[in-house]
Amino acid sequence: MALNFHFRLVVLAALSLLGLLALASQATARTLEETSLLLRHEKWMTRHGRSYKDDVEKAKRFQIFKENLKFIESFNKTGNLSYKLGTNKFTDLTIEEFRATMLNEDKSSPVPKTSKPASFTNESLAQIPYSLDWREHGAVTGIKDQGHCGCCWAFAAVAAVEGITKIKTGQLISLSEQQLVDCDPNSSGCGGGNRTEAFQFIKGSGGLMAESDYPYEGVEASCNTQTLGNPAATIAGYQKVEASESALLAAVANQPISAGITLDGTLFHGYSRTNGIFTGYDNTGDCGSGHYHAVTIIGYGTSHKGMDYWLVKNSWGTDWGKNGYMKMARGINAEGVCGINTSASYPIA
Repeated sequence: MALNFHFRLVVLAALSLLGLLALASQATARTLEETSLLLRHEKWMTRHGRSYKDDVEKAKRFQIFKENLKFIESFNKTGNLSYKLGTNKFTDLTIEEFRATMLNEDKSSPVPKTSKPASFTNESLAQIPYSLDWREHGAVTGIKDQGHCGCCWAFAAVAAVEGITKIKTGQLISLSEQQLVDCDPNSSGCGGGNRTEAFQFIKGSGGLMAESDYPYEGVEASCNTQTLGNPAATIAGYQKVEASESALLAAVANQPISAGITLDGTLFHGYSRTNGIFTGYDNTGDCGSGHYHAVTIIGYGTSHKGMDYWLVKNSWGTDWGKNGYMKMARGINAEGVCGINTSASYPIA
């Protein structure tokens, strides 16, 4: 009996030791994982030039960074998506902070009356190029960064004017978004605006200044009338595109086109340097709702796997997406990815 009791004690001690070793191993693994994440955060900070005011703020941003990484890794494991998410300069922001900083709330606003949307019914799609990139024709300025000012509408409108100006005059001139932010009375500056109203303002005010003459500040200010002089570009008006992919395709074949998209922001928050073609949630084209963003379509094409796409220029700097650009799928649904087929317009020179 004494021997059996002693044996049981030995077994219990061994089991306890194994349990402690297992807990120690788990703790070590957690420590190693945490250290790895801390190093990853430090590398991310260096890459994006990020610094924090104190250790408390840094710890807070690290926790947000970890949560965003967890979502990114989980998202990339689900389904057979044509793209993946990754880290970008927004990875230490919560989705709520990202929406408030980079997107506008999706509020309905009256749109100026214009002629019937162009359907391009007399234009044969068979005559347009199989693929097109307006950068190759010198009609696209470099990627710009709107910063923390919610004026994507101004950047999308200006990019379209820059494009048609180059096509008509042969000159590619970087034009002033700040002029629209400060001077367009129908906009709310950094609080949002309307691309078609911006075109209307450009026409009515006599044109846009060069960016070098009215540089971007990233904050809304009073209109600097003393700066306004001879415009670098003028337009005769604008035109809405019929809400169909074929009409939009024909329009982009003529010039860069400004377009509005509807989204909840989650996927754009994590969109990173990828060659994948963006298809929204579950490859359906749905991007959620509640917020609005404006971009410029600067071309189209077909991937080597046979997926059609739009080539899109954004205004969030070169450290978002593919050096500031993204490819959005065509042919997924009638409205297009994030509704991109439904709210496009362009300036007439």
